[in-house]
Amino acid sequence: MHIVCLDMEGVLVPEIWINVSLKTGIEELKLTTRDISDYDVLMKKRIGLLEKHKLTIGDIQSVIRTMDPLPGGREFLDELRAKTQVLILSDTFTQFAAPLMEKLAWPTLFCNTLMIDGLGRVTDYRLRIKDGKKKTVEALHSIGFTVTAAGDSYNDVTMLKSADKGIFFRPPASILKEFPDLPVTETFAELMAEIDAFIGA
Repeated sequence: MHIVCLDMEGVLVPEIWINVSLKTGIEELKLTTRDISDYDVLMKKRIGLLEKHKLTIGDIQSVIRTMDPLPGGREFLDELRAKTQVLILSDTFTQFAAPLMEKLAWPTLFCNTLMIDGLGRVTDYRLRIKDGKKKTVEALHSIGFTVTAAGDSYNDVTMLKSADKGIFFRPPASILKEFPDLPVTETFAELMAEIDAFIGA
């Protein structure tokens, strides 16, 4: 039996932190896992910036509610879910995801959790499990699934390499130079063609 594991931000929806950066004018919040490969370093930097600028979870959620899936993202996901099982594996947080999941017709999402204090300030984050994308693929293998995976960032690489078929989707040039062995797609049509060829759809 086959299953497709997709990253969320940069594949199906825009990068949340980049949108928060654009709305708030805090330039450093534009940094993502495309720029910093160590997720803990990245998140500690983000939390520090939120504290410095006195931004609450409500401020971030108000930005997220204005966001839509990437053009063609919902249609791609609908078509893919009609062909095979799909699981979204993301380093986003439960407190961020709901408005975007609603716009994608509520696919199954595995993600992480933010720690929020009584004033709505983000104080820390909790991973569902360390290297959760890779370990999810390994767990799916252990129960008999063949896995195709697609992502765009450093935090997707171990997932892509653990999958039976790993595919980059619109990755930055810096990542391509480091991992030239993985196939690259730039459109949803190309990504669907790669998946179809592998699963025999």
